[in-house]
Amino acid sequence: MPAVARCDSSLAALTLRVGRESLGLFRHSRRVNAGTLTSVAVLEREPEKPDKEVRAPRARMTGSERRHQLIGIARSLFAERGYDGTSIEEIAQRANVSKPVVYEHFGGKEGLYAVVVDREMSALLDGITSSLTNNRSRVRVERVALALLTYVEERTDGFRIMIRDSPASISSGTYSSLLNDAVSQVSSILAGDFARRGLDPGLAPLYAQALVGSVSMTAQWWLDTREPKKEVVAAHLVNLMWNGLIGLEADPRLQDE
Repeated sequence: MPAVARCDSSLAALTLRVGRESLGLFRHSRRVNAGTLTSVAVLEREPEKPDKEVRAPRARMTGSERRHQLIGIARSLFAERGYDGTSIEEIAQRANVSKPVVYEHFGGKEGLYAVVVDREMSALLDGITSSLTNNRSRVRVERVALALLTYVEERTDGFRIMIRDSPASISSGTYSSLLNDAVSQVSSILAGDFARRGLDPGLAPLYAQALVGSVSMTAQWWLDTREPKKEVVAAHLVNLMWNGLIGLEADPRLQDE
């Protein structure tokens, strides 16, 4: 083969090899650049935020705490709407629990109502009972009147519940039964006082009904008016009752016109 032909063939082979190497280098460069760009994009991208804020779970109430909560909610509803106007469903909804939870604690609406009334009765009886002991007769009357008005002032919802109509199935632990107990105690006190004064002790229950009734009705009136102050109301009640008792006639008669 002539020298010129061999030279051309060698030059062509060299050119082809250089071209292939250049192409390979170009492809490698593209891969490197693409990887670099991807890495930069990942670094520059803002960190993803969770869709919702993660909150720590609320601590569950103990059985005692849940019972106390349900009683408080029921107390407000019974005072506002009465027994018939209150439902277990609404009590459960306000407590954010299911109805079976309420049934589990109280057996039903009647059981829950009985617990609420029993608590209110205990609170009122504690105040009245302490007023009837270790005091002189007039002071006892004053303390009883003031104890009832204080209860009305401090536990308004409880008093509203007790003066509403209770379910027929609940015959004890109601405001009526409380008044009957009060009449019995006042009657016993008056009977001893009447005997010492030469009056008929047999009439003590009649006067006890009149005294307790006047205090009870006045308390219900004061529930909404709240005027004058409870101390003033109690003083006027005692003024009427005590002065009436002091001036009792042994054999009162209606005056003929």
